Amino acid sequence: MNIEEIATKIRESIGKRKVQTAKFHLMTYSRDWSPREATDTQLPDIVVRPTSTEEVSKTLKIANEYKIPVVAIGGLTGMGGGAVPINKGIVIDTKGLNKVLEVDTKNFTVTTQTGVTILNLNNELEKYDFWCPHDPESKPSSTVGAAISCDNDGTFGIKYGKMVDFLLNAVIVTGTGEIVRVGHRKAYCTSSGYKLHWLLIGAEGTLGIVTEATLAILPKPETRAIEAFIFPSISDAAEALMRLLHSGLSVESAHINCKNRLGFYTHAYRTKHGKDPDIPEWAGALLFVSFNGDSEVVNFSNEYSKKIMKLHGGEIVKEREIVDGWWRSKHTLEFEPFLQKWPDSQRIKKFGSADLGIPIGRLEEAYEKYLEFTKKHQIEILGACVYNERPNKVSPSISFAVFVDDSNPDEVKRFYNYVRDMSKMAIDKEGTMSTYIGDGDRLGGFNRYEHGISLDYMWELKKVFDPNNILNPGKKFKSKWIKEY
Repeated sequence: MNIEEIATKIRESIGKRKVQTAKFHLMTYSRDWSPREATDTQLPDIVVRPTSTEEVSKTLKIANEYKIPVVAIGGLTGMGGGAVPINKGIVIDTKGLNKVLEVDTKNFTVTTQTGVTILNLNNELEKYDFWCPHDPESKPSSTVGAAISCDNDGTFGIKYGKMVDFLLNAVIVTGTGEIVRVGHRKAYCTSSGYKLHWLLIGAEGTLGIVTEATLAILPKPETRAIEAFIFPSISDAAEALMRLLHSGLSVESAHINCKNRLGFYTHAYRTKHGKDPDIPEWAGALLFVSFNGDSEVVNFSNEYSKKIMKLHGGEIVKEREIVDGWWRSKHTLEFEPFLQKWPDSQRIKKFGSADLGIPIGRLEEAYEKYLEFTKKHQIEILGACVYNERPNKVSPSISFAVFVDDSNPDEVKRFYNYVRDMSKMAIDKEGTMSTYIGDGDRLGGFNRYEHGISLDYMWELKKVFDPNNILNPGKKFKSKWIKEY
């Protein structure tokens, strides 16, 4: 049976308007934000936009019957190629699954279809004076399903954690089209059975397509205070942050930027004033922190934090426009037209990154390797940002970012050689290759350097959920870009 006949069969099953095969429809789904050659477009054969779990199930049953690859797609803001249809086949556009099904303020949960964007979910929760604190910068387009499948970072991870801390249960459709609910309903913890819903975190759609999720939510905080401090080095800033947490203060967000990275986050400032922000030459790092809650507690926390920062050699950033501009870039996204870092700063070269987890005591060593490897591969430094993504812990999730000219195939190749060297370095320093981008089609296979024989167990686990390997094949287990070590 050819592709048009299969498309017709899906149309007959879920509705004519929900299935597209025209090239101008397919082009939309041909690439994500991962650095790829400008001419590298991976068109699927069929695009399906279902509106229910049952329609996803019907589509996957047909795909499984004919062994056609299926890739679930959210907002296509991923940077690892996780949602690129490199084997053609069927793309399932999950944005048709866009209903918030229940807001349960009594039990502090929301149940939603997973094509809802994080921004739209919180806009709905705001009507009830609640929020879901998982807050990636890509929230206008990043969907709930993508946040689960990619395990991306959020602004408020140091207080609230990542998606694993919010996901209570999920409905998935397996590779055979079976509908399965995994997790523990609305309870916040369980010791019954295996925690299968946690397997979905970072699985990149290789185990099942997540169509519905129940998430923990919280009342919106009364107020917030944001400050920034400069330090001689990244390790100095990390030590100060550690002391801040040990003091008993509840930090809402904490991000350490090297001096280069500040330039990316203050793109609007540079465009407006024609110069970079005035930061002393001796400053090697900037620590941005915020506190939220009742105003009296926030005010106390903010003032007390200044004392701790000073004791550790930190100086407050006095130019408020820098702090407010960074916060707009990180959270509120309230930009003047064409002055935001996305997409204005990307007009000539794209953002690329090695997203590493590095042990706390080795941050400075890793930063030195970042400088060494960018020079070795002749890649332009964008800057490093240390996110912190575990509650009440200095928990580095680091974006070692660079600029990549995707019109230059050699530079794209050099970028992935840079990612390879950085990823291997992270494992050699007892860290991890990826903390928010995922394996995608860049680290698969090479990630055996991190996982060893356990990668074989992961493959066996995939076969339980997806016996014919139709769900996002070619991701996590092999790489388009990096040869196995």
